[in-house]
Amino acid sequence: MDRYPVVPDLLPSDQSRRRFVLGASSLVALSALPLSSQVFADAPRPTNGPQTLTGNQFDLSIGFQKVNFTGKQRIATTVNQSLPAPILRWKEGERVTLRVTNTLDHDSSIHWHGIILPSEMDGVPGMSFDGIKPGETFVYEFDVNQNGTYWYHSHSGFQEQTGLMGAIVIDPKDPDPVAYDRDMVVLLSDWTDTAPEKVYSTLKKMSHYYNFRERTVGDLVRDLKTKGLSATWNERAMWNQMRMSETDISDVTGYTYTYLMNGVTPAQGWLGLCKPGEKVRLRFINGAAMAIFDVRIPGLKMTVVAADGQNIQPVVVDEFRIGVSETYDVIVEPAADSAYTIFAQSNDRTGYARGTLTTDIALRAEIPAMDPAPTLGHREMGMDMSGMDHSGHDMSGMDHSGHNMGAMDHSGHDMSAMKMDHSQHSKPAMEGMDHSGHDMGAMDHSGHDMSAMKMDHSQHSKPSMEGMDHSGHDMGAMDHSGHDMSKMDHSQHTGKSRLAKAGFGSNFDPLTKISHVDTEFGPHVDMRSDAPQSGLADPGIGLRDHMKLYGRRVLTYADIRGLHPTYDKREPSREIELHLTGNMRRYMWSINGLNFADAKPLELSFGERVRIILVNDTMMTHPIHLHGMWSELETGDPQYIPRKHTILVQPGSRISYLVTADAKGRWAYHCHLLYHMPGMMREVRVV
Repeated sequence: MDRYPVVPDLLPSDQSRRRFVLGASSLVALSALPLSSQVFADAPRPTNGPQTLTGNQFDLSIGFQKVNFTGKQRIATTVNQSLPAPILRWKEGERVTLRVTNTLDHDSSIHWHGIILPSEMDGVPGMSFDGIKPGETFVYEFDVNQNGTYWYHSHSGFQEQTGLMGAIVIDPKDPDPVAYDRDMVVLLSDWTDTAPEKVYSTLKKMSHYYNFRERTVGDLVRDLKTKGLSATWNERAMWNQMRMSETDISDVTGYTYTYLMNGVTPAQGWLGLCKPGEKVRLRFINGAAMAIFDVRIPGLKMTVVAADGQNIQPVVVDEFRIGVSETYDVIVEPAADSAYTIFAQSNDRTGYARGTLTTDIALRAEIPAMDPAPTLGHREMGMDMSGMDHSGHDMSGMDHSGHNMGAMDHSGHDMSAMKMDHSQHSKPAMEGMDHSGHDMGAMDHSGHDMSAMKMDHSQHSKPSMEGMDHSGHDMGAMDHSGHDMSKMDHSQHTGKSRLAKAGFGSNFDPLTKISHVDTEFGPHVDMRSDAPQSGLADPGIGLRDHMKLYGRRVLTYADIRGLHPTYDKREPSREIELHLTGNMRRYMWSINGLNFADAKPLELSFGERVRIILVNDTMMTHPIHLHGMWSELETGDPQYIPRKHTILVQPGSRISYLVTADAKGRWAYHCHLLYHMPGMMREVRVV
């Protein structure tokens, strides 16, 4: 650990171009723009975080600003002259009023991400309101009925990419179950000097434009040496046939992005100061447009105490992945006279954001190297590996530490005809699995040919299938490939078709079968997952072997349990299966093969409890956000189902969660990757 002089109040006149950057709450305006009605003074030097506004009455002004993060002046969209926008600190149980004035020359909006409120206050133009016209003020007013860490951002065009986002902290009305002495917001984001409209048009023309890790001759030579000619040839042929790249982890990379922590670049580094002996609550928010971050603090364990603003049972980890729009709260206890690097590397390993947490401003910590860049494989394709011959492979070193099988409950399934081999499973991995009432002795499907068991619905129109009740029918082998099943009620199916228990869902059912509707077939969809595995216990590509390689425990969704008992303990009445689809090469994104403009709204009945099963038919990671209602992730404990507002869906995987339709109105439901959102979105109507 090194020491350096305390930074003076003013930047030196010979400051290098790269270091002269404007950061968070530095009041980033350099000069007024003709398009804005506001005039700003020169920006002071960066401080340690955005300004915090407290109370229940707020005046927010959206405007253009000139900023400089890379040595070049660019135009940002900011709130109250700040990038990120000011931290809004509310109190649970109060009613807040937010007067938002738009000084831009085009429409704007603010969406209160993760906040439960009336639909007309949700801030989504075209669904909840008309947007905020230039020169006008819109008054948001609603009761605050929750506490925790959330954020706000524009839902108009690509304004979020240009800086319009900020943190929300809601203090609880009752004593906080989490003990800490100080809290700090850590807002992660991605900045590009390129106009976001240009970024999007570039991706449409050449989706891999920002991927500078395409395979080279050197990679080919290495593979020939390690894998041999036949394996290398077959692998290359597979990728070429799919017109995909195994290095295509992120659409937009560090080639154009500068990753920011509280608006401060990595070259400068954000600074968080605390006192010796304090417990510090770090409120992490991923406010990026496209970047998914892997976060760690070398030398410090992190106790995760909240996910998406909701308290969870504490989990001690070394690292966690935070998808776009997710939030995690962690407790850390820095030692006196020490400094620690808060390190958030992008999941494609093309860059990072960083800060320093210390008790002494004169201390600095070493910046760790980024981990090796991951590559895509069969798992990300949603392929069934069970029939593959691994007889020549040494599997003894494979790390299954992230798979929690202790709470698996198969009590709702008839498994009497299956033959399961548990001979290689260690006893601890099997403890707690409930097979009560199952005859497991003769479980064998090897002699059953089910390929011909298909029912022909080709003469049925789609509307006639919606809401059909198939109670009492064994639907296990029916071919529904040509039908949109999103509204069909399977709640009364018997046998294998019976709905899984609340809290488990498809996340714990290895027999889950998925179907592809006819709208998924065509040039707009380049992949369909035939055997997607549950992504619940998967830390994600690039993190799976970190315990074995580095001794770092990585958080998974399987680790998360709600701190408080499940609020709605009803079983789901039906399931809605949705497929995240696209053509990566053509940069076309959709749900069930339909883009937003062509899709009908999903309808939920007020008060009903449904299960949503998301199947990722792409090799990209998608953070899926439902407005207005909680997404209750099924992690294996029906009594403590955690509530989230955003669900990260791993490539080629599936995941299920429950939704109680307790908020009437029109709600947005979409992938939160900004450049996926125009296509991968649906409207949800609760009536």
